[in-house]
Amino acid sequence: MNASSFAPLRTLQVVNVRWFNATAWYGLKLAHLLRRAGHESHVAALAETDTFRKAEALGLDPVPLPLNATNPLTLPALWAKMRRLLRDVRPHVVNCHRGESFVFWGLLKERGQYALVRTRGDQRLPKKNLPNRLLHAHAADAVIATNSVMARHFIHGMGVPAPRVHTIFGGVDTALFRFDPAGRAAVRARYGFADDHFVVGLLGRFDHVKAQRETLLALGRLIRAGFSRVRLLLIGFPTAVSGEQVESWIREAGVAGHVAITGKVEDVPACLSALDMGVVPSLWSETIARAALEMMACGLPLVATSVGVMPDLLPREALIAPEGWRSPAVLAAALPEALAAMVRRGMESPEWLNELARRNVERIATLRDEDFLEQSLAVYAEALQRRGLRMR
Repeated sequence: MNASSFAPLRTLQVVNVRWFNATAWYGLKLAHLLRRAGHESHVAALAETDTFRKAEALGLDPVPLPLNATNPLTLPALWAKMRRLLRDVRPHVVNCHRGESFVFWGLLKERGQYALVRTRGDQRLPKKNLPNRLLHAHAADAVIATNSVMARHFIHGMGVPAPRVHTIFGGVDTALFRFDPAGRAAVRARYGFADDHFVVGLLGRFDHVKAQRETLLALGRLIRAGFSRVRLLLIGFPTAVSGEQVESWIREAGVAGHVAITGKVEDVPACLSALDMGVVPSLWSETIARAALEMMACGLPLVATSVGVMPDLLPREALIAPEGWRSPAVLAAALPEALAAMVRRGMESPEWLNELARRNVERIATLRDEDFLEQSLAVYAEALQRRGLRMR
């Protein structure tokens, strides 16, 4: 079944996320895909936030709602705005991408006559308290998890019936993210990478969670071990960590001259094509691994820490899992050595690299934007059927 076989739906994506993080990306991308496929797609978001502005830039016409309000005096006005929005939109499906105000959408469900879906893309497992269990097991008509750990928690930890729990990883635009030979040559020339350099790349904002420091320390280990042709391309820009801090990490690791930093760039697929190996060495999070999907779509061999969704995406031999890593602090301490060993294996074994790349190309065939859309529509159709609702 493909997206064109579904009857037109009216959906409301509730993306009350202040920062444009992975959760916000997931919700807005889904809204955009739904609209592009001919469905009436609406977005509710927090006014004057990064997510709201991104929704506007995508042409999604977001509706501002103070869904994260905690002042009890403001709740009657919020309730009235939510009722008015439901009256105006008349959605078949409301999909909540955050937990704040989820209880209100549950209380309004009978009046609004819609199916309620809860998508959980957060790294933190939801609490098992009674109100939370009731909300997810009874108010929600379907629960979408973005990784298998979260899905298992909903079923075994919170008592959500297994048929109502679905795992959808998101998707990637494979028309945009694909191997670009001309882009590879141009980017390698831009940053001074020679043909014999082995270029490792990390795609992500500058943040401690993304482990730029640990990756630089791994690079230093390789160089001191005699692997002088290794290079690192940091495809990202300062956010939680400043550029000055990253430069200090480069000096600490002793890798000056072996690292290039892109800053904000438009030609991300070309930058990814310039790599010989991708890494996702995050210390936690990665419950929605946008960077990993983009690297895989460009045909890169990829290794990653076994956090979040990464074990769902990559084969076991591509996962960096130092013993006892479950604490982020322990993982950070063990990561430079473990990551250096992985990169060294890639440099010494082209056959292994080629096999990783082949398996990524095979895996990405089920993780395209089209797959993301069709899987989401199938969950919506099932939720509507469970509620006994018809298109109207």
